[in-house]
Formats: sequence, C-alpha cells, structure tokens
Amino acid sequence: MSDSARIVIIGGGVGGASVAYHLTQLGERDVVLLERDELTSGSTFHSAGLVGQLRADPTLTRMNQYSVELYRTLDAGWTECGGIKLASTPERMAEIRRQIGWARTFGLPLEEISVAEAVELFPLMDPEGVVGAAYLPTDGQIDPSQLCYALAQRAREGGAVIRTHTRVLGITTANGRVTGVRTDQGDIDCEIVVNCGGMFAAELGRMAGVRIPIVPMSHQYVVTDAFHDRTGLPTLRDPDLLVYYRQEVQGLVMGGYERTCAPWTAGPNSFDAVPADFNGRLLSEDWPRFEEISDNSRIRVPAMADVGIRKLINGPEAFTPDNEFCLGETEVGGFFVAAGFCAHGIAGAGGIGKVMAEWIVEGEPSMDLWHMDIRRFGRQYRSPSYTIKRAVENYETYYDIRYPGHERSAGRPLRLSPAYGWHAAHGAVFGEKSGWERVNYYDSNATDEGERPGGWAGRLWSPAIGVEHRATRTTAGLFDESSFAKIEVSGPDAADLLEWVCDNRVAREVGAVTYTQALNRRGGIECDFTVTRRGEQEFLIVTGTAFGSHDLGWLRKQAARTGATARIADVTGQYACFALWGPRAPEIIGGLTPDPMDFPFMSSREITVGDVPVLALRVTFVGEMGWELYCSTEYGLGLWQELWRAGEPYGLVAGGYRAIDSLRLEKGYRVWGADIGPETTPYEAGLGFCVKTDKDFLGRDALDPAPERRLRCVTLRDPRAVALGNEPVRLDGQVVARVTSGGYGYTAKESIAYAYLPVGPGAQVEIEVEGAWVPGVVVKSPVVP
Repeated sequence: MSDSARIVIIGGGVGGASVAYHLTQLGERDVVLLERDELTSGSTFHSAGLVGQLRADPTLTRMNQYSVELYRTLDAGWTECGGIKLASTPERMAEIRRQIGWARTFGLPLEEISVAEAVELFPLMDPEGVVGAAYLPTDGQIDPSQLCYALAQRAREGGAVIRTHTRVLGITTANGRVTGVRTDQGDIDCEIVVNCGGMFAAELGRMAGVRIPIVPMSHQYVVTDAFHDRTGLPTLRDPDLLVYYRQEVQGLVMGGYERTCAPWTAGPNSFDAVPADFNGRLLSEDWPRFEEISDNSRIRVPAMADVGIRKLINGPEAFTPDNEFCLGETEVGGFFVAAGFCAHGIAGAGGIGKVMAEWIVEGEPSMDLWHMDIRRFGRQYRSPSYTIKRAVENYETYYDIRYPGHERSAGRPLRLSPAYGWHAAHGAVFGEKSGWERVNYYDSNATDEGERPGGWAGRLWSPAIGVEHRATRTTAGLFDESSFAKIEVSGPDAADLLEWVCDNRVAREVGAVTYTQALNRRGGIECDFTVTRRGEQEFLIVTGTAFGSHDLGWLRKQAARTGATARIADVTGQYACFALWGPRAPEIIGGLTPDPMDFPFMSSREITVGDVPVLALRVTFVGEMGWELYCSTEYGLGLWQELWRAGEPYGLVAGGYRAIDSLRLEKGYRVWGADIGPETTPYEAGLGFCVKTDKDFLGRDALDPAPERRLRCVTLRDPRAVALGNEPVRLDGQVVARVTSGGYGYTAKESIAYAYLPVGPGAQVEIEVEGAWVPGVVVKSPVVP
C-alpha cells in the first residue's frame, strides 16, 4: 500500500464512495478510500433504499434532486416509481399542502391527489381514514449495494484507489492539522482525511480528538413473501401511522419509526462504541419492539395481516441529535466528516458527495450547508448522555408534525441565564436554542386574544406576543439576550484580521460598534454580527445564539489562512446581556446610573447601572431607542432586578424572542440562516451600506453592486394569512422565489414576508399560504418607520 496520498477517505459505504467519485470529478487523482471489511458492510447493505427528494431544508432538497439526476445515469437498480405521502388527519393534510408549496420553489412536480387516485396508484392500500395525499412522480427506490458499487467503480475510473479489509487504527495530527492515517496494512501520510465511517464515525473522530455527535439507532423493517402481482408500485408513506412501504419484487418492504426506540451501543457507559468485529452484520430481531409498526401496517395495507415474512432486518443506522447530516471540516484542520445520515443517506448520497468534494477542493461548498455543518453542534454535544437524549427524542418523533414554534424537550434545562429563576417565577414560556433556555413569551402578559394569525402560524401562538411587541413600541420592553454568542478577538493582529474578514470597517475608534458581514470568496455572507472595539488590540463580537460555534470556526480558519497572531475565544458564558428598548428606555435607565447616556447610536460605553458595572452598547434589533447591557454573569440577576424595579412605574414589560422577531420583521432587520447566508451577497440582501470597497477584504472582488435580485418586503392583503418561510412567491403567474422569513407585525397590523425578487417596490405578487394564493404587494422597508 502506498505510504502517502493527498486525500484519505475512511468508510466504504455510499457516502465514502460518493465523496471519492465526486473528488475525481473535480480533478483529484491522489485519493485513497479505506474500508475495514467489504464495501457496503456498514449500514449501506441493510438500508431500505427509498429515495424521497422533498425536505423542509431547501439545501437538502436540492442535494436530493441532484442525487436523482445522478442515479438515473448509474447502473444501480434505480426505479423511478414515484412516491405517495398520505394524510390520515386534517393536520397532516395541512402539512402536505405546505410541502406542495415548498416543492414549487424547486420545480419538483409534487401534486395533491385524491384518495381514489392514491388507491389507483397503490391498490394494496385501504383508504379508510385517509383524508388526502400527495404524489411526486420523480421519487423512487434504488438498491443501496448496487449504488455503492456503481459509485466506487466510477471513482476507480477517475483514478481513486480503494483498499478493502484495511482497518484504521489511528489518525495523526500536528499543529492542529491532520497529517496521516495509521492502518493495520501500514501508515499513510496525507493532507486531508474524510471520515465517512457511518456508525463508526464517532469512534474515528476520537482518534483525531474530535467529538462527532451521532448515535447508532436500531432500525427495523420487514421483507414479505410474494403476495401480489402488481408492478411499478410507488413508495408509500403514512406518517400518521409511522410506516413506510416499497415494492420488493412481488412483495413489500415495510418499516417505520416506533415510539419506543432502541439506541444501539456496546455498553451502558460508551454510547458510541461499536464492536470491532461488527462488519456486514445485523442485530438480533426485536419483534416486541416492532409490534407497534406491524399493527399499524395492517391498518393501511390489510394484506400485511396474513402475508408471510421472509425476514426482519434489524440494522444500526447513525442518527444525529437533530435529524440532519453531519458534514464539513472539524476543528482539526483537514479532518472532514460526512456521517449521520439518519436513514435518508441513500436519498442524499449523490448530493453529499458533490458538496463534500467542493468543500474539500475549493475550501467551501457551493450551497448553504449550515443546517448540516458539524459546527452547529455546541460544546454540550461532547457529552454522550446529552447526545443520546436528543437522538432518541429525534428518532421517536421522526414522523411528527413540526408546527412553527415547536420545541424539543430532551436534555432540558441545560444552559441557563442568571435571570432564569426570575423568568420562571413570572410566567415565562421557554424555548431552547443551542442548549440555552430562552424566553419565548410570558403567559402572564396574555391579557386578551389579540390578533391570532390563521393556519399554522396560529397553532402555537399566544396573545402575549402582541402585548410584548406593542409595549416595546409604546413604552419599553426588557429582553434577556444572555444566550447571544460572544467572541473575543485580541492580540497584535486582531485589527488587521478583522479588517480582512469583515466587509465593513471595524478597526475604528475604541468604543465604536460596527454592524458587518464576513464574506466567503464568492461574496456570500458567512457571518453577520456586530463588532465592538474595546481596546487597541481587543474586539468583542456578538452573534446569534446558534451561530457562535460557526462564526468562531470561520474566524479561526481565516486566522490560520492568513497567519494572524490573535486569540479568538468563545466568552458567551462570561457575560449576561439584557436589552432595554422603547421610547421610555432613557427615563428608566437614567434613574439608575450617574453616567451620561447621550453617546451616539452604534457606540459603547462602560457605565454602572445600580450597583452593577456594565458595558452598554447603543444598538437595537427592534428599531427602538435603547441599549444592550452586558455584565459579568455573577451580576446578572441583580442587573435584571434593578432594571425591572426601575421600569415598572413607566410601564416596562418583560418580553421574549417571539416579540423580538415580530418587531424586527417590521423594521426589516435580517436574520442569518433565513434571510441571508452563504448564497446571498450584501448587495442582494440590501446590506450594501456595510460594504467598504475602499479597503481589501475577503470576497470583495466577487461582489456585484447591481445584482439581478434583491431581498424585498411583501405585505399580504389578508393579514391573517401568515407566511413563515419557504412558501412560493409568484409574479405574473410564475414562481420566481420563496419566502425567506415572515410573520405578523402587531404595529403595522399586517402579515409581512421577505423574498428575493427581481422587482421594485409597488409590484403585485402572490404567496401560496397553505394551499391558497394570497395577493401581496412589494413595499418599502421598514414597514414601520
């Protein structure tokens, strides 16, 4: 075996084979794929083989579409039989109609069909209890093993070398980068390692000192004896009954996601260790656990009650805690991961290989992969027990309807603001983000029904949101933003590094606060945050709660590329942050501090509030006068109580993040990961005012100041029809965009949505909300001055 290669891929399943093939497509020839046994001997050989394209995540949908395009060209048993999704409840039918709208934005021919049409396509089903269905003719099924071997053959043809029966014993690193792989057949020096280990990925990660939060889950399905003479049956899913079916010759494959699952581990204290000899093997049959799925299957396909069962397949599949893939470069330079395929890796394998190859060769993928990026997992996922709690909840609710505002419960509470006890005592309804308990709203503020949105937007809604919104506009609101991620950048090269990373000028006078973006080489927005200069060599970055690990990783990567001498540290837990906003905010804080509060917008000052030393930033995310007040965590509860007592006589209301979102929609403030991201530029997003082209910065040369599309604000004619994201936007009868974010504005008393449109203010558009096209008009932003 060669003792060196540029790229080593570990894992010979569909993921590894796809990455190898796509690397050769991009011109890489020095690629070695290592497999501990035979190809497909991990999870691939026992996968069910369903290929569905539409997902809630737009990027994953596009990846799956690419997979189908690729599979059509392979000799791998691809059958484009179509796919049906049934609704056995009115709520599920509402979800399906929303998904049909999403599909329009991708050009997917998903259509609503009648129950009778579903029976015609899948005659084995009993329509009793079915209220509707959707059919996607380009979905299908494929033989997973054939797919893997076809991709491997193409990889070989492109120059890749595949070594089976080669076990990885270790991964070597130096100076924060991967340097090689140790195997039982010899050592390989390399520049890049790609961990495509499937259920073994966490074990491989530990070899490089990296935590990869996946859990092998026991997933079962049956293969029946032949019992029908139908051909060309589509795949069939009935999520309300937790089951799926596909044709297997003249029988069926049937499986599902039970409510009492079984994470598979090697022992009670090593959640992600897999036995060394577990190659090409299955787990023991667990018929009692499969009983729920089996009983449900007979409801929809009565023949399942009498048909013979050829075999029960029980195989471990790697699940992540949030049911999204685990992709990208880790904190160890050159060590990539493509794992955690969550039972839909066959559908995504083609797209996974494509984006991973781009990431490796070009330094960044062509799509917005934040929802799949390994950096999305915070430090709490270093805990195997926390990881398994989240993964189990995810598996057991796999087919559940996710209403807007749906909150998960496993592993909570974990990360707490110092004012958490106060919030709980005053009626807070908490949400969770990145492990933090955050106030969504206070039930104690719900004085009346208010303007309840229609449809899905009104399902997990509270009138308290409107109360908190209006109070912030008319008197003052107090918000706990302690969860916001905070990053300190300091050292001799801190200023130069941030000037290179940021499109705005951030190395200004001490005390200056700058709103800026960090761009990738294509001019796309990789980060969106504020930078406060606290000293000649010291800067404080504040970014979104869920984006701290992402932005920290991006900054460290740019520092490594430029050779900058700078300390980049996550200091989120060191500081509490409370935002006081509203017309009466100056009066409230004026009675608590001897310091003048007349410093200008987008600047900061060290002050005292009551007995607490505070860093006050004159910024806003709701469009009202006020400050973000930062203090060391041990002072947090005292600061909150000081502000609350001082504000009560002025009508101060404590508010939550649902009100903040409504307030920011009216003012046109963008949210990274929804309105803006790696595939949008500042000029497209209406953030050109941040771009300082008179300095050099990453991505500057890729920017076009006159783009063909821009992020526009749309108000809907029906204020109760609320778009929430991904709904199609139609202009002159043609779908031209999708909604990036939306909601109800309680001051404007209008339904507000944002979308990238090739039109100017005043244009008439339509947005499909839950199956109905609602007229809207493109208006100037902000909606509320």
